[in-house]
Amino acid sequence: MNTAPLQGIKVVDFTSVQSGPSCTQMLAWLGAEVIKIERPGVGDATRKELQFNPDCPSYYFLQLNSDKKSLALDAATPDGKAILTKLIQGADIFVENLHPGAMDKLGFSWEEVHKLNPRCIYGTIKGFPLSSRFKDLKAYEPIAQVTACAATTTGWYEGEYNIPTQSGAALGDSNTGMHLLIGLLAALQQRERTGEGCFVYQSMHNACLNLCRIKTRDQLTLNKIGYLTQYPQYPNQKFPDYVPRSGNTEGSGVLGWTYKCKGWETDDNAYAYIIFQRGAKDFEKACQAFGFEDWLTNPDFNTADARDRNKAALIKRVQEWTIDKDKYEIVKLLAPYGVPCAPVLSTRETMEDESLYDGNTLVRINQGGEVGEFVTVGCPFTLSNYQPTYGPCPTLGGNTDEVLSGLGYTAEQIATFKANGTTAPMPKPDAPAAK
Repeated sequence: MNTAPLQGIKVVDFTSVQSGPSCTQMLAWLGAEVIKIERPGVGDATRKELQFNPDCPSYYFLQLNSDKKSLALDAATPDGKAILTKLIQGADIFVENLHPGAMDKLGFSWEEVHKLNPRCIYGTIKGFPLSSRFKDLKAYEPIAQVTACAATTTGWYEGEYNIPTQSGAALGDSNTGMHLLIGLLAALQQRERTGEGCFVYQSMHNACLNLCRIKTRDQLTLNKIGYLTQYPQYPNQKFPDYVPRSGNTEGSGVLGWTYKCKGWETDDNAYAYIIFQRGAKDFEKACQAFGFEDWLTNPDFNTADARDRNKAALIKRVQEWTIDKDKYEIVKLLAPYGVPCAPVLSTRETMEDESLYDGNTLVRINQGGEVGEFVTVGCPFTLSNYQPTYGPCPTLGGNTDEVLSGLGYTAEQIATFKANGTTAPMPKPDAPAAK
């Protein structure tokens, strides 16, 4: 029995780079047939971006386009428009992430697609919500972060590097793709009742802002009382009228921090993150773990509010305790007492952890040829009755004949499309002979 959730769903993927392809790749992994439209002879911009070998697609492309079909198509030509029209008429979902107005100019706006196929769900990614004063800006990952509270609240809070800092996580790109995925899946469920597709609009800004929810919570608190007890600035510094950068504080009511461990002088990631919970019993167990039982009767530390007021002294003592222990040893010592803690892991350490190759967390895909096997992040959730399979990425236009044949085009027509620049680049004119 095929339990793929999206079995039988056909997706026309008119996206490129990261935000759109991350969404459509997940649709493919959930069982949909995803036909990726790529410009003849050029393809997705990431095919040749940050390449490890000029003759191979980049890992950037490979990690975002597994299990799709590639149709080389210039949708601006008359034949290209006709082919895209046929695709849309048989599609369940059409997804695009071009700059604002581009699909309208091409003739495939939501309104036009809805006329062609009222059941087709139209998914779009843009930089900003339609109500935004920035709605016409061309958006990249950092543009979303700097306008959605992420950069201003990330980074160090004092010194030379007290500057707005973008997150290492792709809050504006892959995160947006996952937000659009939620909208598309909801729209599919809605169509079961209405029989009609809808327009799903997802902005990078809103996806990023959604992950900064607690920062808007902090702004509300700041507006009310003028300070934030969980921040390292409390109680000794004056707060601005906006949520400041907080370094490595945990961000909620507990007291978390990143501590140097043995070897930090030569290892950039010799650190551990340790949290002190607010509950009295949790704190008692933590004191036992560290050997800090004197804190249990010390009014500077024996309540959560006191620890907030004296967090600098608490951090200093814990730092003295961690400095001669490696990050894994610290976890072994603290975890049995229920202290929330973990080693800071680099990308290499994470990708070399064989326990994460569980069929979902990290997966190995055999691309074949010069690329061979590569690693990517798999489907982040698990379903009890379905396991995605992870296949290779398509070559540029590798499925063009197959897709066109499936639409009813003859071999002669397919050859004509290649010759007239619709599905293959036009041959360059011969250079004039030297005189």
